[in-house]
Amino acid sequence: MSVEAKYRLASLYVGDLHEDVTEDLLFKKFSSVGPVLSIRICRDLVSRRSLGYAYVNFLQLADAQKVLDTMNFDLIKGKSIRLMWSQRDAHLRKSGIGNVFIKNLDKSIDNKTLYEHFSVFGKILSSKVMSDEDGSKGYGFVHYQEQSAADRAIEEMNGKLLRDCKVFVGRFKNRKDREAELRSKASEFTNVYIKNFGDDMDDERLKEIFSKYGQTLSVKVMKDVTGKSKGFGFVSFDSHEAAKKAVEEMNGQDINGQPIFVGQAQKKVERQAELKQMFEQMKMERIRARHAAKLYIKNLDDTVDDEILRKEFSSFGSISRVKVMQEAGHSKGFGLICFSSPEEAAKAMAEMNGRILGSKPLNIALAQRH
Repeated sequence: MSVEAKYRLASLYVGDLHEDVTEDLLFKKFSSVGPVLSIRICRDLVSRRSLGYAYVNFLQLADAQKVLDTMNFDLIKGKSIRLMWSQRDAHLRKSGIGNVFIKNLDKSIDNKTLYEHFSVFGKILSSKVMSDEDGSKGYGFVHYQEQSAADRAIEEMNGKLLRDCKVFVGRFKNRKDREAELRSKASEFTNVYIKNFGDDMDDERLKEIFSKYGQTLSVKVMKDVTGKSKGFGFVSFDSHEAAKKAVEEMNGQDINGQPIFVGQAQKKVERQAELKQMFEQMKMERIRARHAAKLYIKNLDDTVDDEILRKEFSSFGSISRVKVMQEAGHSKGFGLICFSSPEEAAKAMAEMNGRILGSKPLNIALAQRH
């Protein structure tokens, strides 16, 4: 093993640090076990305030292991520190291998308690109860060294009571997987949202209108404190086919003299996932359009500069940017022109490609993304 690899293996991550903890304080604590090569508390680049975590490099792997075994969750300046091996492999952290998600945790369960309950199933690389200024958020994560340990934890702990709370324990899913799952569930919806039917509506009448599309499990007209309809409600069908048919046939139909809206009822997280997908798609379309409006001009005469190029191409549309690439004050023979729309760029390319400018024919192509 190389010296570099050995030091990397002997590196610990120290989390949940009080903002007043210094490198000297950590050095005094950890060097009592064995020689410490370096300690770095990570800080904000501007304010230099501690970000609440540090890295400690030991000379000996055995010393790092002893610190991990004996000092995890020790109090420093009133806060319980959280130790784990420094995991520089981002792919391993994000892959989900060995990662377990726990929710519905009792508010009294802290990092140490979580570790104690789950360490019986195998070696833990890291564990964390998520919290804010009000304390535990009621969920956390445990990352095992082996997937088999994670599987045992899920099998043994899912549905068990921890301090009178029935916890959910399952495999960790990254954000992309969760969003894909939500979109998949959303495409098989059974709940329908109806609005704009006015205040002259009750549960029975709404059920009568929608039950012709299939069996309804529940029908609810939302009401104000006086018992009057708020103009919107929900119908839950026993099948996706019935809900889909209701949306297709009832959306836009007149009830009480006005067109109603009928659509898929979505939970907040489902709406957010759908909106995010829509925004990402719009972003990609804008990027594609922007690149479709950018032309790469080659074979430029040495006399052609930004102003000459702008003047020659301005008749085709609005130009946001012109740049002749230079080196040491001399043209490199190529440049870029950005139009406000792909149509303008296409017209310019069609009419100017091959045209003589100065003493050379222009060679024009759409600028490619790299």
